[in-house]
Amino acid sequence: MADVKKIATRESYGNALAECGADFPNLVVLDADLAGATKTSVFQKAYPERHIDCGIAECNMTGIAAGLATCGKIPFISSFAMFAAGRNFEQVRNSIGYPHLNVKIGATHAGITVGEDGATHQCNEDVALMRAIPGMTVIVPADDVEAKAAVRAAIEFEGPVYLRFGRAAVPVINNTSNYKFEIGKGVALREGTDVTIIASGITVASALEAADMLAADGISAEVINIHTIKPLDEELVVGSAKKTGKVVTAEEHSVIGGLGSAVCDCLSQKCPTPVFKIGMQDVFGESGPANALVAKYGLDGKSIYESTKEFVKGTGI
Repeated sequence: MADVKKIATRESYGNALAECGADFPNLVVLDADLAGATKTSVFQKAYPERHIDCGIAECNMTGIAAGLATCGKIPFISSFAMFAAGRNFEQVRNSIGYPHLNVKIGATHAGITVGEDGATHQCNEDVALMRAIPGMTVIVPADDVEAKAAVRAAIEFEGPVYLRFGRAAVPVINNTSNYKFEIGKGVALREGTDVTIIASGITVASALEAADMLAADGISAEVINIHTIKPLDEELVVGSAKKTGKVVTAEEHSVIGGLGSAVCDCLSQKCPTPVFKIGMQDVFGESGPANALVAKYGLDGKSIYESTKEFVKGTGI
């Protein structure tokens, strides 16, 4: 996909906030001394009076945002996923989740594509943490188009939302005239009959590549983009599982508690189906170039193709 336009979804996040500033005068953006990295600096330049740099004090930032929400503002708190979800967990749970306040969490630098920053900064547990908070909506956009649409949808949505963005540039795959983003509704990108590949975030593009390779082997793969992990589009997941009989999930996250777990929770209750989960297999990441790490941990198109092919042939369980 070398000739496809690529952009990091953290860039999309900053641009979307700035674009939405005029339409939503109650929008306020808070950052924890990382505006340049999270790209909220784009909003800051356009609306300096509505951008608050809280310093290296993520938990305090969360409390401030909760207070702003009670006053009718629509606050976004922004930091790296390791801090926005990890360091902040208690504050997000008790100050935002428990009172169900209208705060949005823009978490950038998620997953192993943080690259050289290494395991301490490669948050592969954030979706699991946020998914466990009652009433929290969890969104993992796949590209620039989807990230921008997700930010606007989150602003228009009443209630807490966790949005996950990445550091590395990823292919733009949703730049079609019929693309539509709706919270809680997955997108069927390709029809198939032999296996369903359900992906989120960066692995959506990888899943499409894998589907092309599988087709060359005579395997028809259905590809579904689940951008909203919670609430999950159970109707779409179950319908596809009934059609293909086998499901593969792919995510830049631990296989524990993320997309794969959400899909398994759904199917075990509503349509028992064999599922193979691709993701971080209960391990920490490591320092290295983002693309090399994606390949090493089996999240690139070739690796998803190989894993799915083994699974379909009955050797991958």
